[in-house]
Amino acid sequence: MPDDPRDDQALLAAWRGGDQTAGFLLFDRYYVAVARFFHGKIEGDSADLIQRTFLGCIESLPRYAGHGSFRSYLFAIAYRQLCQFLRARHRERQRLDFTEVSAADLRPSPTAELGHRQEVRLLFAALRQIPIDFQVLLELHYWEGVTTGELAEILEVPPGTARARLIRARGLLEAKMAELSRSAALVESTMSDLERWATEIRQHIPSPPGRPPPTSPGPGKRRS
Repeated sequence: MPDDPRDDQALLAAWRGGDQTAGFLLFDRYYVAVARFFHGKIEGDSADLIQRTFLGCIESLPRYAGHGSFRSYLFAIAYRQLCQFLRARHRERQRLDFTEVSAADLRPSPTAELGHRQEVRLLFAALRQIPIDFQVLLELHYWEGVTTGELAEILEVPPGTARARLIRARGLLEAKMAELSRSAALVESTMSDLERWATEIRQHIPSPPGRPPPTSPGPGKRRS
């Protein structure tokens, strides 16, 4: 579907007004980004979680007050879907604290390597071995360009807390890289150009097929 010059808020307003094409355009704009969000965090195909995220968007749209960006609203739904999925999948664990447990803790088997550069392999391996909440922060910030203000909306924390957590996430990532690699120079080159290597990972993540069809919230439903 061709891109539309209207920004997210304009498309959202049109969709809420009954324009289903605007809903398709919004979903098309963010479908791959939502798919990337789940990559490396769950075992198997993420298609069901992608579908649940967009269905959750449709169901909660009448209650969306429009504060913050549409993408932070959408990623917040994706984050909640991820947490619910992992808690349901690992019920044998009495408590899952996503500031402590990592994707690798829950899924020890490695995913397919992305790219051939040492920095890319080290970065992806380290991301999977830091706590999931911090993995989410780094990937959204460096892969999707999500601001600290939007991160605060997604995790439902104050902006200052989001900024502090992002700093801590970088520290945890660097420490994990140093643990995984014997080369201090490799760790330094990865951390010093983190945006570049994150972009390379982003480009190597395969795009999922298909798009879930959005449903118009309908003019008869309550607006917020």
